[in-house]
Amino acid sequence: MPNKVMSAQDAVKLIKNGDTVAVTGFVSFCHPEEITKEIERSFLESGSPNNLTLFYAAGQGDSKGHTMLNHFAHEKLTKRVIGGHWNLALELGEAALQNKFEAYNFPQGALLQLLRAIAGRKPGAITQVGLKTFVDPRIDGGKLNEITKEDLVEIIELAGREWLFFKSFPINVAIIRGTTADEKGNITVEKEAVLVEILSAAQAAKASGGIVIAQVERLAKYGTLNPKDVKVPGILVDAIVVAKPENHWQASTTPYDPSYSGELRIPLESIKPMPLNERKVIARRACMELFDGAVVNLGVGVPDGVAAVANEEGFLENVVLTTEAGPVGGLPSLGADFGGASNADAFMEHPYMFDFYDGGGLDVAYLGLAETDEKGNVNVSKFGTRIAGCGGFINITQNAKKVVFCGTLTAGGLKEEIADGKINIIQEGKNKKFIPQVNHITFSGEYAKENRQPVLYITERAVFELREEGMVLIEIAPGVDLEKDVLAQVDFKVKVADDIKLMDERIFRPEPMGLKEEILAKNK
Repeated sequence: MPNKVMSAQDAVKLIKNGDTVAVTGFVSFCHPEEITKEIERSFLESGSPNNLTLFYAAGQGDSKGHTMLNHFAHEKLTKRVIGGHWNLALELGEAALQNKFEAYNFPQGALLQLLRAIAGRKPGAITQVGLKTFVDPRIDGGKLNEITKEDLVEIIELAGREWLFFKSFPINVAIIRGTTADEKGNITVEKEAVLVEILSAAQAAKASGGIVIAQVERLAKYGTLNPKDVKVPGILVDAIVVAKPENHWQASTTPYDPSYSGELRIPLESIKPMPLNERKVIARRACMELFDGAVVNLGVGVPDGVAAVANEEGFLENVVLTTEAGPVGGLPSLGADFGGASNADAFMEHPYMFDFYDGGGLDVAYLGLAETDEKGNVNVSKFGTRIAGCGGFINITQNAKKVVFCGTLTAGGLKEEIADGKINIIQEGKNKKFIPQVNHITFSGEYAKENRQPVLYITERAVFELREEGMVLIEIAPGVDLEKDVLAQVDFKVKVADDIKLMDERIFRPEPMGLKEEILAKNK
């Protein structure tokens, strides 16, 4: 039996200059920190490995420290990055904007499907996800800087319809992470919060004639692992690195939470309600779009308040909340732990969750609202000198039965008072989010209208709807001046609905709204 257990230093020596390296993980879950840290150390001390192509689907980082994908933010270490989300690894994004390497941003689900295509030695992945967004080669083709020239996606026509074709390429090295490995390299994930795409990445590397390096927390004797628990069989694994404890936390701020991994369930009534602020106001109004049995995706940021409100109102178990990382049901985690969930009913592998999303499985999707325009387009992916990336946003928004964008009307110094069933704007935000034309099209209003997809834009003081004629103001908050506080803060002419309504004043009061009976009474 070959000895696959080795140090991180020896494992990194298996990576050749010029290799394409796939790194798995989701936000701060499941990233193989011991190995990526060693790749950076080795490069800085010896100059090798170098000229790597970094491939990843979900963003990996915490938007703060020099960790995870930031280890690749060096000129000459990295020659190209193909990724789904960038904002969590700020140094990597800054290096891309400085043209230190070629940089691409593609939909997270498309990248996961591409991994499986590579695993099956297929020419690429075909999808409509990304049409009429910045990913479309007729716009930017997913290219993020001036030195990025090669087209990695193209338009094809199939069965009388347009599709995007993402081209396959070899994966020379897959770097994955699990909890336990036995002596033959069989990998289990019992303490991980999400399953990510470790099997798909490993298969893609082996189909390309490459290698698989696995980081784990501990070793087990061969024959002691339940074969049904093995997520990556040892026939796919070439090297096993047992990580130091500090490089194998469950998440960047959480050493281990057993409710994330399904070991136990926590009492949800112990979770404190959100304070009454603009985030809770938006989340409450967003919750009013739910119905009994709704299957929902929650994006990071303001939308994650929907889970907290549903729990406070007592109908969390009457809807099914999901995140693209794979948890189904339960209470999604927040902040640096985004992607996990306490008390989940099930865990889907990352690629299969996107199959579910792309297949129209979502009744309602709640996503962030960074910037929108008069055509209903939304930008969450690129802002001047900052690359955020689309992540799973395009897959989710193009395929959900209904999309609800959530965010404040303005940003930058915004101060508001919420009391007595109304809202008062004390200081207006310096930055308007509703502008004539977004800088990057992450969500296409035109595509949504063509597919007759219902779309709402919920802010703390007004609700807009995308209609055939464009953006229409349909609700306004109590206490808000229509002209001064809403229309003057929108940088394009917006139609006001003839039957414009006041937002429910319960939204702006501290006590629970009593939404449960209303939600349960709704039909799908």
